[in-house]
Amino acid sequence: MPFIIAALGALAAVYFFVIRARGAADMASEVLDAANDVRLAARRFGFTRRTNIHPVEAIEDPDIALASLGVAFVELDKLPTQEQRDALNRAMARVTEKGLNDAEELAVLGRWMVTECGTPDQAVTRLARKLYKMQGADGFGPVMEVIKMVSEAGSGQLSVKQKEALEDIPRAFRIS
Repeated sequence: MPFIIAALGALAAVYFFVIRARGAADMASEVLDAANDVRLAARRFGFTRRTNIHPVEAIEDPDIALASLGVAFVELDKLPTQEQRDALNRAMARVTEKGLNDAEELAVLGRWMVTECGTPDQAVTRLARKLYKMQGADGFGPVMEVIKMVSEAGSGQLSVKQKEALEDIPRAFRIS
């Protein structure tokens, strides 16, 4: 009888580890898929990362900077809802005059840019300055249009960090 109990225990342990290994493999494939999505989006919009330069400083397309700034603004409100993400994609499609699929890819690349900046707070400041360098004060209008459309999604209430960002963005564009 003790041999049967030991054998059943060993089988249960093997089963447990097989299930855990299968779950880990699924998680690893999801991470690789996410990394592949970022890589493909970067290639599609012509973004190339240069060594010894922060990725935000390597941005040459204002649409990438605008999408990244939109993603950072949305993420200032803790975890964004699906409604906020959809509103961001619609706003990006409208402002950049690109399709919704392109806007979604820009958002994927923008999310990566935000993670490279560390926090959404740091990303808002850095991306607003970069967008100002590329477009001057003309870039302020599209930024505010995207922010307006995103802030109307969901509850319509801005968080404290989002209100602070709304004060920082005009400062970055040297608008007082």
